[in-house]
Amino acid sequence: MFEKLSQILIPIAGRLNNNRYLSVLRDAFMLSFPLTVFGSIIVVIINLPFLNDWMGADNLARLQELLNIAPNATLNIMTVFVVVGIGYYLSRSYKVEPIFGGMIALACFLMLTPFILTQDGGTTIADVIPKERLGAKGMFLGMIVAFIAGEIYRKVTQRNIVIKMPPGVPPAVAKSFAALLPACITLGIFLVINVIVNVTFHNNLHDLIYKAIQAPLVHLGSGIIPTLIAIFLIQILWFFGLHGQIIVNSVMDPIWNTLSLENYEAYSQGAEMPHIITKQFVDIYTVGIGGTGMTLTVVLTILFFLKSKQLKQVSKLAVGPGLFNVNEPVIFGLPIVMNPLIIVPWVLAPMVVTLITYFAMYTGIVPPPNGIQVPWTMPLFFSGMMGTGSLRGGLLQLFNMAVVFVIWFPFLKFIDRMNVRKEQEEEISASAKEQTVGM
Repeated sequence: MFEKLSQILIPIAGRLNNNRYLSVLRDAFMLSFPLTVFGSIIVVIINLPFLNDWMGADNLARLQELLNIAPNATLNIMTVFVVVGIGYYLSRSYKVEPIFGGMIALACFLMLTPFILTQDGGTTIADVIPKERLGAKGMFLGMIVAFIAGEIYRKVTQRNIVIKMPPGVPPAVAKSFAALLPACITLGIFLVINVIVNVTFHNNLHDLIYKAIQAPLVHLGSGIIPTLIAIFLIQILWFFGLHGQIIVNSVMDPIWNTLSLENYEAYSQGAEMPHIITKQFVDIYTVGIGGTGMTLTVVLTILFFLKSKQLKQVSKLAVGPGLFNVNEPVIFGLPIVMNPLIIVPWVLAPMVVTLITYFAMYTGIVPPPNGIQVPWTMPLFFSGMMGTGSLRGGLLQLFNMAVVFVIWFPFLKFIDRMNVRKEQEEEISASAKEQTVGM
């Protein structure tokens, strides 16, 4: 059964993993990661619960006013970084000058962005870019534009429609002139698109894309059923030795990150978070408990409750990395890959924990994720508190560990008995050989 299933899944997963556009999208989001983490750290600092009592309301308001520039320059304009990243990495994958690909993609995105802010009551302010256009609301348009602009730029370049400078011209100057015609053609196409949309629909492409594509996809991705399907696929792919996060998250991350940005915008304004399912929901409450499959619980169970020398050796090697959510030692050392004895808890535990976490947040027992970027290596409990802004977020992670223990323990105990019996037989065999040699 496993062989037939692997014959179906492995080719599909391989094609997804090697897909140029999904790889570029993954790398583009990682480009923004250090910037958004910095902004998230500042948000955590200025929202610490004891600051109001320690500093006073007026001083705290002044501090927040001074430091709010950090999240505004990072988290709130994340779409800008993603657009540049897509243009850069897509161009690099085609071996054309990548920095121009990133800048051209950004210029094309801004060309479709209305430089006008409409306030409550209908008052408009010209020559400004609404922050929401550079954040969650512009995410999908930004990705679409960046991919199309990158493709146009590289096709024009590869067809040699460029201005070539004579030998001896400095390389930076030669590259700028070489990018001139591709840039003009690409930007000209998007300028025409913007004119057509404005004249035909009396609207901007931001609002059209948001209503037609982004809003429905975000609504779908925020549901518990699609999330459970994604978790199931991640676990199954890992079981066959394929990196489930890279493959599945390449598809889901644009949706989950958009949900995170919308939650962060609500959190920064003191409003109620609109979504439970976000990028942080998935990362903190599945990967954030020892890595994929929450294997820190598995490692600790082996270390304290089982007897097999082989399993204990694996757990000793895996416990250190597991505290920081690196679990390759246990995935390939237990092993989990292609081990039919543990496929049930490996798949079941993350799905059960996802349901429990969703229920806890849906009922208000634990606040939903606030959209703050938490480094994936942040140890559990602390990541739960940072991701929700509440002690209850960390306590929920500890409760989830107990659930994982209950699901995994019978299977681990069975494997332990098998290993102990095998180790005892090997010891008896080795002892018999020594006695034979001694005679």
